[in-house]
Amino acid sequence: MDTATVRIPAEKRDVLKIIAGIERTEMKEILSDLIDEYIERHKETLEILSNPEWVDLITKGKNEVQSGAKGKSLEELAD
Repeated sequence: MDTATVRIPAEKRDVLKIIAGIERTEMKEILSDLIDEYIERHKETLEILSNPEWVDLITKGKNEVQSGAKGKSLEELAD
């Protein structure tokens, strides 16, 4: 597996070292788990943003709201 170097503030690194010691695990395992959780939480967003049609709809809706348009009700969005 390829690896990468990650820079984190010293105070966070120190706390992470303490936690890793208490849990008897390596910091890289903790960081890997955290990254996996982060990716999972954002997977749906990535799927939406990878669809150009959805991006266009989101952009149009955002522009409408910013221009002062009323927007749409939940019922209108459900149709």
